[in-house]
Amino acid sequence: MKEIDDSKAPLLDHLIELRRRLFYCIIALVITFALCWWQTPALFAFLVHPYAAAVGSGAGAQLIYTKLYEAFFVQIKIAFQAAFFISFPVIANQIWAFIAPGLYRKEKRAFLPFLIATPFLFGLGGALAYFVAVPNFIRFGLGGQKVAEGVHLNAFPSIGDYFSLVTNIIWAFGVAFLLPVLLMLLERAGIVTRDQLKGARRYAIVGAFALAAVLTPPDVMSQISLAIPLCILYESALVAMWFTQRSRNKAARQMPVVQ
Repeated sequence: MKEIDDSKAPLLDHLIELRRRLFYCIIALVITFALCWWQTPALFAFLVHPYAAAVGSGAGAQLIYTKLYEAFFVQIKIAFQAAFFISFPVIANQIWAFIAPGLYRKEKRAFLPFLIATPFLFGLGGALAYFVAVPNFIRFGLGGQKVAEGVHLNAFPSIGDYFSLVTNIIWAFGVAFLLPVLLMLLERAGIVTRDQLKGARRYAIVGAFALAAVLTPPDVMSQISLAIPLCILYESALVAMWFTQRSRNKAARQMPVVQ
């Protein structure tokens, strides 16, 4: 019983620490949400710019809503997602502050680069989606406006559908660009090796195009704009693994041999 009683204190301390870190994350999210709600018109204009550019100022870009509350909930979604992006450094810092005390110094040095690379790669994927994939898909969708039997087809997308599409594409590209982080973590944990990933290169290329077909809208340019970067990121992960393996082997050779 004494051993059980002694084990309660550390667990309780961890739970208290976890609650404190979660509280800081929520506070950061609430503050950034209030700021983003205040700047919702600017965020709205930023997200709708690809559609307005594709339609053209002379044509008069229009987004409609068929439910009275639709525009309001879209603004909430925009503010919340923007708040999460802005507050992610604070959230990541709190995650690091919670798990870092339980790691050895060597493990901290190994894990910290992955934590730093995550927002960078996600932002790179989101930027590619916003500047390349979204405009290509909008042009692809607007290309269907043709005269058929004397009837002209006009596109009037709803505000909810448009922003769901744009944010889903951005999220899909952002998460897909985290592929090197995932592969290097798997290699670091010993689940896969660099030689195994090299041998699976042809399957990875096929998988990249299959994943692009699932995550992107049904136009070729959007699929290619995701599949090719995924292949490049896969090769980049292999190169990074080569450097990390070389560093680990060098450190292992320099360790003193215990007789």
